[in-house]
Amino acid sequence: MATWQSDDELFAMTRQHLFTAVVGDVMDKLGLLHQFLPPQIRPIRDDMIVLGRAMTVLEADVYEEQSSGSAANPAMSKPFGLMLEALDDLKRNEVYLCTGGSPVYSTWGELMSTRAQYLGAAGAVLDGYLRDTNGILKLNFPAFAYGSYAQDQGPRGKVIDFRTPLQIGQVRIKPGDIVFGDIDGVCIIPQDAEEDVFNKALEKARGEKTVQKAIQEGMSTVEAFKKYGIM
Repeated sequence: MATWQSDDELFAMTRQHLFTAVVGDVMDKLGLLHQFLPPQIRPIRDDMIVLGRAMTVLEADVYEEQSSGSAANPAMSKPFGLMLEALDDLKRNEVYLCTGGSPVYSTWGELMSTRAQYLGAAGAVLDGYLRDTNGILKLNFPAFAYGSYAQDQGPRGKVIDFRTPLQIGQVRIKPGDIVFGDIDGVCIIPQDAEEDVFNKALEKARGEKTVQKAIQEGMSTVEAFKKYGIM
């Protein structure tokens, strides 16, 4: 049974007591073995934490600007495709989570961060690059990506859908799944398992503190693992 009554309570508790490694360990035990995004997706500043519900965004490469309705998909004739609509659709505590295009251009920047922050979004996670890094850092907006790269998506990529299921690496992501990222990586907690995952993660985190104290007091790691089953 959940000990929290809302996302605000859950996220506050997670920030206070948990980190991605312990949540990932718990998901492994539950058979959720492919929940971490690729390791090159990292925070643009080491102390950044991203935590919220996935607002999934699907990007696609383009090879020339469509200035008329000649493409079969009307979104292709719009600058950035559906990116502006996706950005404006962000809700409080949501994470803009984007994949689909080749990682040869940025899919996030300072103005997008400014709008997302105004809407109460929790951060951005890109399966690719971002730009305007100094501006994003000044905003203190949580952003995770491969790194910084100034080349724009404008003539190279467009958003073709959002709030749709995605796959990044081996991870399947549905809109509303929980996105949790810190210096050690970004993991996805499926909605249908989140209560079990977070309850067990809180229990494991408490246990790890007990084990750490025992080791600090001289207990061997073999003895500690035998007694507590945690390492």
